Amino acid sequence: MKQIVTVVLLTLSATAFAQPKVMTQAVITTKTVVSAPEEDEAMPSSMQSSNGEEVRVMRFGGDGETKTTTWLKNDWVKTFSESESSRTTAIRDNAKKITTTIMEIMGRKMGFYATDEDQEQMRKQMDSMMQSRGNDAQRAALGEAPKIDITYLEETKKIAGYECKKAIITATRSNGRTDSTMVWFIPDMKFQGVTSTGGALGGFGGMTTQVGSNGFDQLNGFPMEYIRMMNRGRKMVVQVTKLVTDKEIADKEFDIPKDVDIKPMKEMQNGGRPGTFQMRVGGGPH
Repeated sequence: MKQIVTVVLLTLSATAFAQPKVMTQAVITTKTVVSAPEEDEAMPSSMQSSNGEEVRVMRFGGDGETKTTTWLKNDWVKTFSESESSRTTAIRDNAKKITTTIMEIMGRKMGFYATDEDQEQMRKQMDSMMQSRGNDAQRAALGEAPKIDITYLEETKKIAGYECKKAIITATRSNGRTDSTMVWFIPDMKFQGVTSTGGALGGFGGMTTQVGSNGFDQLNGFPMEYIRMMNRGRKMVVQVTKLVTDKEIADKEFDIPKDVDIKPMKEMQNGGRPGTFQMRVGGGPH
């Protein structure tokens, strides 16, 4: 009898501490919908420059629906995002820690690349800009990664053919502010170099201008659906609509297009303001 009890306890222990399998190849299709309150005024997408040109301003995390496809193969990650107004391709080399992004809007393309060091510098610039505008409590919280707490629940839900579990991710900053994200995740798999897909920054290859972790890297699995409240009362709903892990991906899928002029990210910033880019679409000389 003692031997039987021992075997059962060992089996339960192994199940409780089982780690998700890390996949190195996959194709993930995701839909992101960002909705705003009816009374919210849309931010301008273009403006007139001093010489009469129309300047198209690109901001991360716009409203509306965005469809995203992510290809993963070992150290390479490619993300293609398409919305009503733009198309974006981001190719990430995790070995060299560099991301190349190509954006197409109104029939015109522009491309830029950024190292992880470049992105960190941009994040620091945004921190500095936000600190200059915020109050003392906001200044104290900026630049510090939030504390992440994850509550795992018993609820289950099928998404894209996979059985998912529910969790609540709570991020707490040093000023006491908390943000919660409801997430449904696959408990038995993760993806190398990809903690989530879609989202407000999904089309930019994971390039982020936000401080700290969103907690997905600490989740016991891969997020298949999540809901997050954003600024100005907007709500973002992200859901994986298709996940394929048994399809061979050709190396050429990650080739950088040769018909686009790729520039350093610093040259693409609008007036040196991090997180904002501009593209001239008409008028005077280009």
